[in-house]
Amino acid sequence: MTEQRAVTIVADVKPRRGASLTRLLTKMGEDAAGNEVLPLGELASAHFARLIILDAAKDLDGNPLPAHLIYMSDIDGSLENHLEELVDLAPTGLDQVFSHCQGYPEAGARTHMTRTAFLTDHTVNAGATYVNTVGRTLRQVRDEARLREAIQTFLDSGDFEGVEPEAVRAAIRRFVQAREDLRWATEPPPAPGPAQRAATILGALGLPLELAALAPVLLPVLPVWALLLRLHEARDSSPTIEPTDAHDRALAAIEDFTAQNPFSALGPRKPGLVRLLTASGVLRLVDYGARYIFNNGSLTGVKTIHFARWVFLDDRRRMIFASSYDGSLESYMDDFINQVWWGLNAVFSNGVGFPKTSWLVLGGSQHEQEFKDFLRRHEVLTQVWYSAYSDLTALNIDNNAQIRAGLSSPMSRAETEAWLQRL
Repeated sequence: MTEQRAVTIVADVKPRRGASLTRLLTKMGEDAAGNEVLPLGELASAHFARLIILDAAKDLDGNPLPAHLIYMSDIDGSLENHLEELVDLAPTGLDQVFSHCQGYPEAGARTHMTRTAFLTDHTVNAGATYVNTVGRTLRQVRDEARLREAIQTFLDSGDFEGVEPEAVRAAIRRFVQAREDLRWATEPPPAPGPAQRAATILGALGLPLELAALAPVLLPVLPVWALLLRLHEARDSSPTIEPTDAHDRALAAIEDFTAQNPFSALGPRKPGLVRLLTASGVLRLVDYGARYIFNNGSLTGVKTIHFARWVFLDDRRRMIFASSYDGSLESYMDDFINQVWWGLNAVFSNGVGFPKTSWLVLGGSQHEQEFKDFLRRHEVLTQVWYSAYSDLTALNIDNNAQIRAGLSSPMSRAETEAWLQRL
């Protein structure tokens, strides 16, 4: 079974090169899949990908922060293979984009090796990642969508009115088995091998064992941390500031063209060691939960997210959150507020300007409009965003997987009727 990985590449933009890079990416974003510079649709391993420019800024102490170019992708397989694929796909296109960045090889020194080395050196690890369904590859998503379309065409071309459910299912199975290009669907997707299952079990045991070993130290410290955190919360400032009309219009211009949308939000971390440790610890727990608990189609009840990540930037002074989700931003935020408000508070309350919380998880996003204004205010423009299956929601993808599963698994009459309803 192939696992999914979040790739993040962060490079500093050269002084006075931001405007030309913005123009280039804006043009690329008009056709993210097929543009002539970096045709992301030709990547065999990428479910989603994006390119973002973060303008130069200042940190909370007034120190300058350089402009950044960020590449993010959600892929099947290894980082090394994906970077090789990127360089092989469009070496001159990579040159056009990343030559705007500090440290990129000069024209006479650009080779496969130096390009790959630059991308590798500028890859950063995410603090936490979420995958809707671990192990479900891009090829599987596309093949199962094609399977459903073929079965639907078969049913539409026949007369199955009044036919018993079992007989309809048997006819579908015969149709699929007779098609050489669909016969694969009569077998379930590859399951994890023994080594992979063992690695997953060991990984799942890692954090609990670590916490158990540290318990003698952590238990006395936790009350002190909680008190210090509460003192910080009491002093936090959370002014109610609405996003500007210009900012809102720029974001709205790139939203709601397909079944999915990108979300990218950036903000400074609240200062101090308490907030740094809190943010790092919470993300460690989020990453564990997403990897070993909420890894099969639902993030504590939210089923509209395909992929998400949280990444520290600028020596952990700022953090960016990026996701690919279904539907409108309003419904996306409502899903979180209604179902996982406590998780939102635990993660995002470590950002400057978040609505005031108590004891990390109370309040915060429960102040609905303040929270929505906070998110929209911190959302940044995603200049280039690519989806490998932009017409499929997460629920569509899962439904297609269940259709495939129903071709090979035994079913009762009631289960057969329910399966046919998926078509």
